[in-house]
Amino acid sequence: VDASIVNVALPSIRSDLGFTVQNLQWVLSGYLLTYGGLILLGGRASDLFGRRRILVSGTVLFLASSASAGLAGNSDLLVGSRLIQGAGAAMMVPAALSILTTTFTQPAERQKALGAWGAIAGLASSVGVLLGGVLSDLLDWRWVFFVNLPVGALILVAIYRLVPADGPA
Repeated sequence: VDASIVNVALPSIRSDLGFTVQNLQWVLSGYLLTYGGLILLGGRASDLFGRRRILVSGTVLFLASSASAGLAGNSDLLVGSRLIQGAGAAMMVPAALSILTTTFTQPAERQKALGAWGAIAGLASSVGVLLGGVLSDLLDWRWVFFVNLPVGALILVAIYRLVPADGPA
């Protein structure tokens, strides 16, 4: 969702923070660059330090950078926050997928779980654009980042309630 939710808010972000047209692209690219560039490292960190630990760490990093992005008073802070958000997501995604594949050991269960994962990932792009428009229009562009905070808090609660603690895999 976070890769697409920001798209609709870009004009408001540009006018509020004084981005140039060329630099505005970094709001999107910064996130995708660190996410894509660090996802393999996030998966390896899950193997070395434990899936749950990396999932929680990535989620906390993502939430802190979401708050920072929402509070950003200038373009540099927003782009820096987006870079860190991407790093948090690069920790979260492989750890969550690894937990999913190790939790569901029966082939039929695993196929259903991975099917749900894929469906949600596909739906997230559409929902992100729609939600970004609604939040930007009704509230403010900053809410495309602040919306992550309650969702992330629920995710952290779910992790601690549902995912058993693990050490290095």
